[in-house]
Amino acid sequence: MSPSVLLPVVGGVVVLVVVGLAWWAVRAHNRLVRLRTQVQSSWAQIDVQLRRRQSLVPNLVETVKAYAAHERAALDAVVSARSGAMAAAQGPGQRGAAEGMLTQAIGRLFAVAEAYPDLKASRNFLPLQGELGETENKIAYARQFYNSAVQSLNAAVQSIPTNIVAAFGGFHQEPFFEAAEAERADIRVQF
Repeated sequence: MSPSVLLPVVGGVVVLVVVGLAWWAVRAHNRLVRLRTQVQSSWAQIDVQLRRRQSLVPNLVETVKAYAAHERAALDAVVSARSGAMAAAQGPGQRGAAEGMLTQAIGRLFAVAEAYPDLKASRNFLPLQGELGETENKIAYARQFYNSAVQSLNAAVQSIPTNIVAAFGGFHQEPFFEAAEAERADIRVQF
């Protein structure tokens, strides 16, 4: 083949390869952006539910206080855990640990409430208990959705050759929102 024919063919192949690589890089970048946005959106949903739970805690404490004022340790634990959860950093790691402490403190408070039939029958306590239970379910669902989004993003960031685009685009792995050790532990109540 003559050089005058070979040069345009090779040039055309090179242009096609470069255009193909650029097209792939743009698609990979857009996929990473979509996955990161999904992680951020799912974290916002967790945050909404955690704030909802935190807003219910003062009403719960006041209701229990009216019936079981001498259960000061359980009440103080809930108030302290709520303060810690509200002050926790916005990231999943530290926030998860603080929220786990709040979950455990609320569980202990409900266990204490079992000893007070009047409290369990209270028209203030029952709706709060129901709302907190519903909120806990929403938090669990939001956590699953967030962790699924994180898993997808992390897999994409680690995959070859997408990891090259991720490195140049500033994409990185995100932490999972896991239950803290305190949340996994059994609730122990002493009377």
